[in-house]
Amino acid sequence: MPLYPEIEPYDHGMLDVGDGNHVYWETCGNPDGKPAVVLHGGPGSGCTPWVRRLFDPAAYRIVLLDQRGAGRSTPHASAYDTDMSVNTTPHLLADLELLRRHLRIERWLVWGISFGSMLGLRYAQTHPEAVTELVLTGIATAASPEVTLLTRGLGKIFPAAFERFVGELPAEERAGNIPAAYNRLLESPDPEVRERAARAWTDWETAIESAPPRSVPRYEDPVFRQGFARTVTHYWGNDHFLGEGNDEGVVLRDAPLLKDIPGTLVQGSLDVGNLLGTVWRLHHAWPGSELTVIDDGAHFAGDRGVDVMVAATDKYARGRPR
Repeated sequence: MPLYPEIEPYDHGMLDVGDGNHVYWETCGNPDGKPAVVLHGGPGSGCTPWVRRLFDPAAYRIVLLDQRGAGRSTPHASAYDTDMSVNTTPHLLADLELLRRHLRIERWLVWGISFGSMLGLRYAQTHPEAVTELVLTGIATAASPEVTLLTRGLGKIFPAAFERFVGELPAEERAGNIPAAYNRLLESPDPEVRERAARAWTDWETAIESAPPRSVPRYEDPVFRQGFARTVTHYWGNDHFLGEGNDEGVVLRDAPLLKDIPGTLVQGSLDVGNLLGTVWRLHHAWPGSELTVIDDGAHFAGDRGVDVMVAATDKYARGRPR
């Protein structure tokens, strides 16, 4: 099932969400269509135009946004004086509610990828009355064991890259919380320290995203690289600001709260971030979910995953009213 044709926004703006932050948003498709909101990954990646093409533009009112500190939102996380203390999961959830009300949307489908899937799940758990369906891929729930796997556990699979990765940290911090240690470097007043840490962090991301490692163009942009690394380590080093109980997984714990919300889960079988069986556990704890595993698919499930997601958005467009 092919992607829908490329489209451009019919409206966009900057929403004042408080704390000196302004969040970029845009709307595409049919102004009177079924509302859907797109949650990007990272955290800190920013939204990308291709996601618009997962939705029938005649049927959907498609909302994209750049989360705090990312993309076109201001201030950007790459700027040293940006206050990251007001960039947390509760802040992002509140921003979604502000945007929903600003756009006069009663309920919307939530699409999310990677970190955006966790954010979408938590949003649906805390604001179920605002969510019609969920479509999620590259799924993460932000439980502490997931972060440990991605930053330390995969060292056994990528030993040379891991040696370089931890080698950038002070010797006394290499056995502890790796994201928190990197975040301290990324908060250094010395720009050379920050740049070296950002490069080392994205080199590790590149190593675990693809085998053999390849260049990831977005990491070659110094502004993106700095903002992305700073935001990811800020969240990963602080249990994603999900509160007590995240050692076992707050999002997985609260999966039964999603029982009245239909959901489509699309996961690559070779996604190294899911070696803990997170998606399988989520699916079995969420009665209204459907899980499709893409054989040989990685973190981004490729063309076959796109086919499943387009089929899901088409199905949901024919289903519940706005």
